[in-house]
Amino acid sequence: MIFRILEDQYADKIHQAKAADLRFMQLALTLGRRGLGRTAPNPAVGAVIVKDGVIVGRGWTQPGGRPHAEVEALHRAGRAARGATLYVTLEPCSHHGKTPPCADAVIAAGVARVVSAIEDPNPEVAGQGHARLRAAGIRVDVGLCGAEAAHDHAGHFRRVCDGRPHVILKLAVSSDDKIAATPGQPTAITGEEARSRVHLLRAQCDAVLIGIRTALADDPLLTCRLPGMAKRSPIRVVLDPALRLPGDSRLVHSARSTPLWLLSSEIAEAAAAAKLGAAGAQIIHVADCAETPGLDLAAVLRTLSDKGITRLLVEGGARVAASFIAAGLVDEVWLLRGAQSVGEGGVAALDGLPLSVITDAPGFKIRASDTLGPDSLTIYERS
Repeated sequence: MIFRILEDQYADKIHQAKAADLRFMQLALTLGRRGLGRTAPNPAVGAVIVKDGVIVGRGWTQPGGRPHAEVEALHRAGRAARGATLYVTLEPCSHHGKTPPCADAVIAAGVARVVSAIEDPNPEVAGQGHARLRAAGIRVDVGLCGAEAAHDHAGHFRRVCDGRPHVILKLAVSSDDKIAATPGQPTAITGEEARSRVHLLRAQCDAVLIGIRTALADDPLLTCRLPGMAKRSPIRVVLDPALRLPGDSRLVHSARSTPLWLLSSEIAEAAAAAKLGAAGAQIIHVADCAETPGLDLAAVLRTLSDKGITRLLVEGGARVAASFIAAGLVDEVWLLRGAQSVGEGGVAALDGLPLSVITDAPGFKIRASDTLGPDSLTIYERS
């Protein structure tokens, strides 16, 4: 009987410990998400330091990617970090970059245990951070909330593994799968709640991309217009092979306050490049596609990756959206569906491709869904 009681008590302690680990790791993930869209080219990591069940330090990767989350948390914890447990959403780095290795800082602080959500696939880390911690006598547990961490760090993983950003395609369609009533004329498809969600998504991405047709038709700003979040606006990217963007467009007028990158053909006119460049836009030449008119999208993504972009939001029109889908370069789709229909003559969402290439395709699966006032949001991710 005594042994049974002891076993039950031991099992209860194990259960409580696992529940605490989960709670603290979920907090670390929440903290890390604060940095989405602000830390490129570094990942947006979250960290929590706990001692005797009490949080003594919290941190998340700061704007520009430095300081790292672990260092922030250790700074806040101070001497209380000795003998404590560190919960971190990505393996602590082990290499000298623009900052010293976080693994060394953790060791120097006297942390006793590290709970890490996932290993960093960056070849400069790739398990070496965990190995260094273990060699110093620190207990290291890896894998708690690994799937959630992998999603949060998808931009970093895609960039270091594939040399391109994580691509999120945003589509706003009517109840009959149209994006506008008339070609070249913007149409209000969704309501204010859905638009606010899109602005928040912009703030969580490093860059937002459209094609020149959308730029000419809509004259958009592409900034984050949520209260107090203007500074969280992403870099605006326009696919403009011939540099047709007018100098009096809102994008150009705001180029000195919010970065504007114009991706053009290598044979674009120098005069147009000089004029737009003088207005504050950055002109970036990219190779043309060999098979179809326009820029090579794979080259576009490589170029953006080389410039540090990890999370790219594609908000272009039907042609740009269809091109990214056809090229197999979309990792995530945010499909916003309005309550009203547009009717015959409306513009199809994917320029000749049925929307079912996303909604009914084995290559995509539903990750989440939500109701936004009269509208709905379904998020698909690549299987």
